[in-house]
Amino acid sequence: MTGLLGIFVGTLLPVFALVGLGAWAAKPLELQARTLSRAAYYLFIPAFVFQTLSTAKLDLTIAARVALYTTVVHLAVAALGFVVAVALKRPPATVAAFVLIAIFGNTGNMGLPIVQFDMGVAALPLGVVYFLAILTISFIVGVAAANFRKGISFKAFWSVLKTPALLALVPAILVNVLAVPMPVPISRGMQLLADAMIPVMLVGLGIQLAQTGMPKFTPDVWVASLIRLVGGAGLAFALAPVFAVSNLERSVGIIQAAMPTAVLASIIALENDLEPNFVMASVMLSTILALPVLTVVLALV
Repeated sequence: MTGLLGIFVGTLLPVFALVGLGAWAAKPLELQARTLSRAAYYLFIPAFVFQTLSTAKLDLTIAARVALYTTVVHLAVAALGFVVAVALKRPPATVAAFVLIAIFGNTGNMGLPIVQFDMGVAALPLGVVYFLAILTISFIVGVAAANFRKGISFKAFWSVLKTPALLALVPAILVNVLAVPMPVPISRGMQLLADAMIPVMLVGLGIQLAQTGMPKFTPDVWVASLIRLVGGAGLAFALAPVFAVSNLERSVGIIQAAMPTAVLASIIALENDLEPNFVMASVMLSTILALPVLTVVLALV
């Protein structure tokens, strides 16, 4: 129990405390989640990706292996959500929402700080690789699920490639591989932006959750949330031997696979009229349940 308490206090409590701070401050300070989320999306996240990967000592073979590993894991979680929803005889829109909830883990503003606090700064480059791979496959499958009733538009898939975090990936790798020296003003400016990413995103998540209000947690919301958390972690555990990932790669992959549903999933659901209340309720419940679930997952990894 001491180990679980230490994990809770040292790793999870600082992360959830910032989320709680954002939720508490949202109304009295009249904070707007959209401002913080857009700043993070277009400025802080790309800077973090560039700064981390341009300076990391990371083998591209390892990066490819863990990206394939986490892609298969998240496709399996999406398939699990689909199978469960069909078995429950839910209508097509709800089935698609189950898939969206299952695959879209909050691997950025929650996953990365937890990886850093639990595994150390040295694990952050791996965490970023997982984050980028999961972000890509989640956008592709999530948009496909949201649009399958009206035909899939490939324009939506191309929009994934224009995600700022992914646009920062190629120059970061080139700077790293070619050992390109960065001018001091640029490198320090990037570092300042990168350092701001995690606190800004955590506070922004709290503001977003506060502004949605308390939704109704139906049985379907509980099932979908547990598929995302327990299903994600369980499949990551089960599939790790197939890809022969190292202990560190396995641990970071399992942590990222056990994240709650990201707020981005609710945005996609809202934009496509795909059970937005159900998806947002799952975002909130899975975030609440993540506290005990992640405490156990971190103890196991």
